[in-house]
Amino acid sequence: MCTRIFSNDNGVANVVSRCMDWGVSDEPELWFLPRGLKRAAVGQPHPMSWQSHYASVSTTMWGAGAADGMNEHGLAAHLLYLDNVTWPVPDDRPSLSHTLWAQYVLDNYSTVAEAITGLNDYRLFSPDIRGLQLGAHLAIEDASGDSAIIEPHNGELIVHHGHEFRVMANTPLLDEQMANLARYAPFGGELPPPGDIKSMDRFVRASYFLHYLPTPETTNQALAGVFQLIQNVAVPFGAPDVDWGVYPTWWYSVCDLDEPTYYFQSRLSATPVWIRLSDVADGMEVLKIDPSDPHLFGDVTGLLKPGKLSF
Repeated sequence: MCTRIFSNDNGVANVVSRCMDWGVSDEPELWFLPRGLKRAAVGQPHPMSWQSHYASVSTTMWGAGAADGMNEHGLAAHLLYLDNVTWPVPDDRPSLSHTLWAQYVLDNYSTVAEAITGLNDYRLFSPDIRGLQLGAHLAIEDASGDSAIIEPHNGELIVHHGHEFRVMANTPLLDEQMANLARYAPFGGELPPPGDIKSMDRFVRASYFLHYLPTPETTNQALAGVFQLIQNVAVPFGAPDVDWGVYPTWWYSVCDLDEPTYYFQSRLSATPVWIRLSDVADGMEVLKIDPSDPHLFGDVTGLLKPGKLSF
């Protein structure tokens, strides 16, 4: 259970937020990956291999791959859970684990349009993660305000591309989320915004408050706005959900796409940390930090330490 919210029509800054909701901690680690890094997928015939064109900052889930991140050109990518996914059948294309999907996009593309053009270059597959099969869909956005939501369904990738695709949650697919949204004001219906923590309710609530978010005067106000919106759809620790059990929000991220800066806030910490990509993008080492350390706050770019890549 996660949510992504993109504010791209405020006239001041293109900023995006997401939250990570899960039954247990996803044990996040914050990584800096330099340009020129050689990567390779494993686990299927014809594994994809590549060399990164762009530096990026990524947050990993269980060390299996990037769940969230942004590169030096202001392209951001967010993997969110999606139920009942049917992945493409094996073919002659190189195979790419969905755990590496977001990082592959950040490594190789500078815009949403480029990333969409490259979708046919590889075939996605789903490895076991801690004994689980986890479906996923991908949201991407860039510094021009462009956006796309890409959803595996019936063995194909469904692409929703355009500035208007600003909110994403979990199951169901986006078409069904949008049909449900039309039942609510001001999106065509008369219902008031719902207050539950289910995916469809979070989608409506995120869309509703994004629609009414005041125009910011500064980038800081734009960032504060999406921080507030993502907190509005976050799930407090201890909140019950009869369908799924307890799935609290463990962390938020916010990306300033215009001046590429990646913000992270653990729900176990009262303050966010951030990394300015312009300060580190020319680095040659893989670096990492534990972003959930409650003693950290503010700009932690200078506190990154060399790390051995684990995903």
